Amino acid sequence: MPPMDPNGSSDPYVKLKLGHQRFKTKVVKKCLSPSWCEEFSFKVEDLKEQLVVSVYDEDKFFSDDFVGSVKIPVSSVFDTVNKSLGTVWYPLQPKKKSKIKDCGEILLTICFSQINLQSDLQSQVENGTMSPARSSTSSRMSSPLRSSEELTAPIKEEKSNKEKISGLISQIFSRNNELPPPSVGNKVTELPEVPETDESEVSEDKTEEQSSSSSTFEELMKKLEEKDEGGEMPANLPGGIMLDQMYAIPPSELNSFLFSSESNYLKQLADVQGSTDLQVGPWKFDLETGSLKRTFTYIKAPSRLIKAIKAIEDQTYLKADGKCFTVLSSVNTPEAPYASNYRVEVQTAISPGPELPSGEECSHLVVSWRMNFLHSTMMKGMIEGGARQGVKESFEQVASLLSEKFKVVDVKDVGSGKEQVLASLQVEKQSDWKLAVQYFANFTVISTIFMGFYVLVHIFLAMPSTIQGLEFGGLDLPDSIGEMVVCGVLVLQGERVMHLISRFMQARVHKVGGDHGIKATGDGWLLTVALVEGTNLPTVDSCCLSDPYVVFACNGKTRTSSIKFQKSDPRWNEIFEFDAMDDPPSTLDIEVYDFDGPFDEAVSLGHTQINFVRSNISDLGDMWVPLQGQLAQACQSKLHLRIFLNNTRGSNIIKEYLTKMEKEVGKKIKLRSPQTNSAFQKLFKLPPEEFLINDFTCHLKRRMPLQGRLFLSARIIGFHSDLFGHKTNFYFLWEDIEDVQVVPPTLSSMGSPVVVITLHPERGLDAKHGAKTQDAEGRLKFHFQSFVSFNVAHRTIMALWRARALSPEQKAEIADEESDDKNQQMLEDESSSVKSDDDSENRSLQSEESGSFLGLEDVSMSVVYSSVLSVPSNFVMELFSGSELERRAMDRAHCVNYSTSPWEFEKTDVYQRQTYYKFDVSVSRYGGEVTSSQQKSRLTDRNGWLVEEVTTLHGVPLGDYFTLHTKYQIEDQGSRSTGCKVVVYFGIAWLKSTKHKKKITKNIHANLQDRMMIMFSTIEKEFVSGKQHIQP
Repeated sequence: MPPMDPNGSSDPYVKLKLGHQRFKTKVVKKCLSPSWCEEFSFKVEDLKEQLVVSVYDEDKFFSDDFVGSVKIPVSSVFDTVNKSLGTVWYPLQPKKKSKIKDCGEILLTICFSQINLQSDLQSQVENGTMSPARSSTSSRMSSPLRSSEELTAPIKEEKSNKEKISGLISQIFSRNNELPPPSVGNKVTELPEVPETDESEVSEDKTEEQSSSSSTFEELMKKLEEKDEGGEMPANLPGGIMLDQMYAIPPSELNSFLFSSESNYLKQLADVQGSTDLQVGPWKFDLETGSLKRTFTYIKAPSRLIKAIKAIEDQTYLKADGKCFTVLSSVNTPEAPYASNYRVEVQTAISPGPELPSGEECSHLVVSWRMNFLHSTMMKGMIEGGARQGVKESFEQVASLLSEKFKVVDVKDVGSGKEQVLASLQVEKQSDWKLAVQYFANFTVISTIFMGFYVLVHIFLAMPSTIQGLEFGGLDLPDSIGEMVVCGVLVLQGERVMHLISRFMQARVHKVGGDHGIKATGDGWLLTVALVEGTNLPTVDSCCLSDPYVVFACNGKTRTSSIKFQKSDPRWNEIFEFDAMDDPPSTLDIEVYDFDGPFDEAVSLGHTQINFVRSNISDLGDMWVPLQGQLAQACQSKLHLRIFLNNTRGSNIIKEYLTKMEKEVGKKIKLRSPQTNSAFQKLFKLPPEEFLINDFTCHLKRRMPLQGRLFLSARIIGFHSDLFGHKTNFYFLWEDIEDVQVVPPTLSSMGSPVVVITLHPERGLDAKHGAKTQDAEGRLKFHFQSFVSFNVAHRTIMALWRARALSPEQKAEIADEESDDKNQQMLEDESSSVKSDDDSENRSLQSEESGSFLGLEDVSMSVVYSSVLSVPSNFVMELFSGSELERRAMDRAHCVNYSTSPWEFEKTDVYQRQTYYKFDVSVSRYGGEVTSSQQKSRLTDRNGWLVEEVTTLHGVPLGDYFTLHTKYQIEDQGSRSTGCKVVVYFGIAWLKSTKHKKKITKNIHANLQDRMMIMFSTIEKEFVSGKQHIQP
């Protein structure tokens, strides 16, 4: 499948449609070769219908992207010998105007199956519905999943339907029975026998269903708990949270009350909501997925806008581990307006809440929802608004019912805030006697004491031995090998006991230590870390226990915990506050060490890193963090942390930070609007506290220069490009950068200096796809060139990097090295300040602009040139070949110093290259330079070429506010004509807002139209004269 997301991946799922019946598969995250293995069954009512299989890419924040589809006529399945198309790869077809032609393939198994036809035939005819066969479609890949949901469209009892039903009956019995005379206008088609279903499989399925339905709810929960693989709770649905409350009841009991078959909760809720005809099905295990499901139906009470309608609700357990429970409900109202277009999905999550002061357990209930649109509709907004109001009213009644049954727990009473959570942590005080028992209650000390006592008793009982051998008075040597071994063992045991005594004395000194309780000072970004406990910490000492302590590092500041002696599962309950920081922190580095004494080198037991840019601050309030490292990973070591990050200065801290950066950059930096920051955060999926500082148009140099935009914020540097339908999106932290260098302009860089950013080894691996090279030590190197304002961009990058990643010594060293460059820059600024009146008008025009970033959207294209040339298309394509003819045509169009890179193969029939030139003063009084990326490809019918171009202007007023998109469509007129038709489209992609849009667009349109006329008239003249020799 083609990548549809900026990260080069996709989140595909499939929608299937046959008549009024629709199904949808699960979403496979971040995969270009997805596997679904899901099976769906359709009731066939008309052989003229088509099975439509459409593949989509899920998008959390925008509408889902269409990838491709395939249509299979039902009649093609029916006409086969064995009523099956087998397992076949079907190519996905794109939309008519889609730029992506190769949409991939999908593997389907499609066949007819006949179920209980003989017994149910008469009843189906009497009821006015007929299902002669079932079409079973399955995507056979990995992780099997079966959907038992079946939707049937009601058929009205009309004469035409009865005729169709009788015709289908005739088709079914056409092989074995005599055909009745067909009615006028009806065609009779043979329908051979369909293989019967294996009875053993059916009996196994029935046995499994009976066992699950006969089991009690508690037994089913135990089975789910055994199958649970751990992991985190599913995220809340994006539609919003309808109920978020805590109740004084254990999670398991609340789960039983809401979902147990023996509970009367659904009946009570139906009475409150006015619903009738409630029919609840039993819980059953899905044989292939192992998930627990049930279905119940009811008649919803009428409202002011909608009459009483039937609702079908399917509930599925997503998680059940005994403490946490998540149930997904999918509600279908087939009689409601536009019901075939959507499903309402509600997710109920039950998790343990904080312990109550009375010691009782409490449960945290969160109900979220979303609208799952099966296909697009113009009524989407109205449907979603009405459904939201209905769901909101429904769960207000649910909340009222639960508050009557259980005590509602106030959040303030359980200490969910920062102060209450931290106040509940009490440091464990350890007495000297307990510490002594931990050190000396072991085999080494006991055996040494026993051996020492044994030797003393022996000395007391033994007679003095005679002096012999090399002995003399006062020196008694061992008289045998056995005595020497005993002496050695005693010495070794004594040395180990002395070492333990030394460690014990050090432990008494460091028993209460570290930075716990030290209060932070100042205003700004205040980071508070609560170290609760650790589990399964590795052991490096011979005594099988370690003496762990933890070191936290953030923004160059460190905090150290106390040492927990002889503990593999230590409990600290210590709180650390970092002094308020002017810069928002990017990461928190955590290292766990084993204490071996004040003069011994500490041994690392494991490490980890908390990334504040990639994490939501609310998710850090209570978390278990796995440790990295060989020892820690082998033992599955974890730390229990509670992290709080607060901005005590509000929006003022952002203004102060920008003011500080202005002094470093030497240029005014404007505070971006909330809308601009929101678009920036959504583009890179950043937390809401991240704010944009500046952005620049540039090229990312890889194998081919990629035109895009570089975004700079307080914590990250990111790049985004959307060129010819291919999105590139990545970012890395300022702390990841090891070095920033400037490479002088070269021909390959289109005459522009290149900023080379080198990362530390093994850093920024998520942005690896944007790096030009990676050295043997794992350093990624990123090349950025063709900046509209190189000096401003370079100074901003250096200022932010110094502020975030360098020590004061490094900052001073770089400042000394660049002092000469700054002096030179000042001279250049002074000389550039003396310009013509036109230049001063240019500066005033730029200073009036708001410069707010608008985001990147699809460009609206319009025709700027159209003509039929008496020149074959292959000759016109010389304008894009890099030949002398191309240079001469561009020179006549007032494009000087024109140069191009060779065409490079991108994929089948698709090639890319870069161009560079300057404007003649007759075109632009400001001069200016142009860099562009071109892509050429064959037209779909291969009778011409399509050339797309994205152009960036440098050194012209407001050149960094937009990019120019041009599309050349060159098509042969036919076999009888030697001419071709040329149509040129253009569009402007606005990167920043400006009040001069109309003026700029009009100016570009006129200039581009003149240039097209000059270029193609030159081609015609050269072809007629025949003087130009074309290189093959």
